[in-house]
Amino acid sequence: MFALPDDPELLKAQYRAFSRQVPLLYVILMMNAWALALTLSPHAPAWLTVHVALLLSAICAARIFFWWRKRHIEPDAEAARAALQRTLRFAVVLSLAYSGWALSLYGYGTPYTKAHVSFFMAITLVSCVFCLMYLRAAALIVALIVNTLFVTFFMSTGEPTFIASALNVVLVTIAMLIIVTINYNHFRQMVEAQTRAVALGEENFRLANLDSLTDLPNRRAFFSRLEEMFRAARANGETFSVGIIDLDGFKPVNDTYGHSVGDQLLREIGERLRRACLTDGTFAARLGGDEFTILVTGEIGGGALTTRGQGLCEALSRPVALPTARVQVSSSIGFARDGADVPSPTELMNRADFALYQSKRLNRGAATVFSDAHKEMIHRESLIEQTLRGADLDLELSVAFQPIVDIRTNRPVAFEALARWQSPYLGTVSPGEFIPIAERTGIISRLTCELLRKALSEAKTWPKGMRLSFNLSAHDLMSTDTLLKIAALITRSAFDNSLLDLEITETAFIFDASQVENSLQFLRDLGCGVAIDDFGTGYSSLSRLHALPLTKLKIDRSFVSSIDTNPASLDIVRSLVHLSRNRKLDCIAEGVETHSELAELRRLGVAFAQGYFFARPMTADQVPHYLAEHQDPGQPATSSA
Repeated sequence: MFALPDDPELLKAQYRAFSRQVPLLYVILMMNAWALALTLSPHAPAWLTVHVALLLSAICAARIFFWWRKRHIEPDAEAARAALQRTLRFAVVLSLAYSGWALSLYGYGTPYTKAHVSFFMAITLVSCVFCLMYLRAAALIVALIVNTLFVTFFMSTGEPTFIASALNVVLVTIAMLIIVTINYNHFRQMVEAQTRAVALGEENFRLANLDSLTDLPNRRAFFSRLEEMFRAARANGETFSVGIIDLDGFKPVNDTYGHSVGDQLLREIGERLRRACLTDGTFAARLGGDEFTILVTGEIGGGALTTRGQGLCEALSRPVALPTARVQVSSSIGFARDGADVPSPTELMNRADFALYQSKRLNRGAATVFSDAHKEMIHRESLIEQTLRGADLDLELSVAFQPIVDIRTNRPVAFEALARWQSPYLGTVSPGEFIPIAERTGIISRLTCELLRKALSEAKTWPKGMRLSFNLSAHDLMSTDTLLKIAALITRSAFDNSLLDLEITETAFIFDASQVENSLQFLRDLGCGVAIDDFGTGYSSLSRLHALPLTKLKIDRSFVSSIDTNPASLDIVRSLVHLSRNRKLDCIAEGVETHSELAELRRLGVAFAQGYFFARPMTADQVPHYLAEHQDPGQPATSSA
């Protein structure tokens, strides 16, 4: 009953409540003490009235000053307990001091001054108990000490009035303590409710900022931390870097083994990322899907950042043994360092995202740090985008054609249409530059339709049976409106639908695979052939390949270019040839440049090929001349500029 509670939050709440009432408590004690001292000063010695009152007032003033200095301090539970424990001990001292002093004055003066002593003790007791309401242990100590002395002393006087007063004080004290206990219980319940509310709020905040799958901070938490670090960097000159991590090959795992295995893989990747970042205090989070991010504090050079990123890539790329499968993915990382030339966190993220894009495009499975060269590339791409948006596509776009040769007869059997752009402002712009920009900015469908129209217009003049191969963007397959426009161009054209092969790359499968399948089936229903381009670069699974309505498979040039020197490339091409035979698909090898490559392809049984060995891309006007030169099946093909 006289001990302090064990609840840390209740201790701190008692400390706050008591510290607010301390001045009132000591002011009441000083006022009552001086009133009693002045009343009895004509009758009692000065040392017992004025001097003792001064001493007691000095003690009260010192306590007021002590608490006043700590009024803005929010102590922890241990500090609050220590302060309140001292208060309990002080309550004993002051109760004995004030009560003893008042009773020592009883023998001086008149019956009225004796009544004042009784009144002083009673009114001071009531005031102190109510001021100590939220520190129940102190209120009980004061009530017990003062009541014991008061009742014992005044009952012993034999005066009926004082005896009645003593009994009355006991009854009033009991009533006060009941009220104090009730209020204290309400106070305790209120503190407990507030504690539960705070805990619930903190839990809700934690859940709102936590990724439920990996237990890493989520997108919201990441951007909140990014804003804090950016402000701190501007205020204190601190530096940091942001890295965006994207898993390579996660979608095939999801498609092959299902979302349950995909979720298990993401949890393991999240745990590896957490362990890798614990050693240096790096902040790691999951943005969503298979994309993660990190915030690295401190001034770190580009080389050191790349090294750290490579180590992270290696940690994330180790095989993952799951209950139902053993899977493996790699990761690419794009880093951007904060600096004076970075105006906002959004710009910093854009730079990291651009570095990630470059990493996935040029150095998949590695780390790339945003550099001045990338800044120039962004400027160049922005210029290309703006120019492309305002371009006269009919005048500026053209189509080049590269032959596809039957290497068994050395005769061209088809031409692949390739985009060309001659801008009056930028000059010749490579399709490797403007096609990705058109895809990212959503204007690829305009280019696709214009290029297809021109390619079909040229192809209808070719000899009978000559096929046309045309590349579609994955974005074209995802848009019903664009697909219908493509279908209208094909059906209205004088070119035979059955001689048109529409190519897609494996990157199409990073989008909605079901939508891609439906779109390709729609094109097959028009009578067109469907080819998968750059096959073998790692996006599609064999199960997905079997589900597609394909007619042709094109082997990526990266395998063909080293087929005569790299046994691994040779094995891959051999496997793809067998796959195409089993699926009854025409197999076309891309990027043939040497006679030895051609010889290996023939030995493996590849029927069709294209590349600089046969001819470079040519204008529409050059196609008839090329065909005229290659009419004789026995005549070897030659390069044509």
